[in-house]
Amino acid sequence: MPLLSHAWGVEVPDIPGCYFVGDDLDDATAMAREAIEGHFEILAEDGAPIPSAQKVTLHATNPKYAGCMWAVVDIDVTKYPGKAQKLNITLPGYLLNRINEYVLHHPEEKSRSGFLASAALKVLQQDR
Repeated sequence: MPLLSHAWGVEVPDIPGCYFVGDDLDDATAMAREAIEGHFEILAEDGAPIPSAQKVTLHATNPKYAGCMWAVVDIDVTKYPGKAQKLNITLPGYLLNRINEYVLHHPEEKSRSGFLASAALKVLQQDR
């Protein structure tokens, strides 16, 4: 096996402790997704919050990252909701009927709870 002349060291600034090495840029990018998703799975299992991504321009002004290359990896954080918790809520009948009808015609939502969680996440992501 030939020795590598170099490797790509990668750090995910938004996730403390998320470091890895790739053989080339493509390998490093693929490994970034795996490393981030692995960290998110652990955080979700521990009930810890998933960190919000900061803008690259913010990180690029940090002298620690001077001369670095940047890549953005899009991760669907809705896959890491943590443990489910039961909630008792009260909604107007008309609204509940509309939710039920929507879920009936949109199987991707799977349930009222899934619909309400999706709707809440959309609103919360807009509020960033």
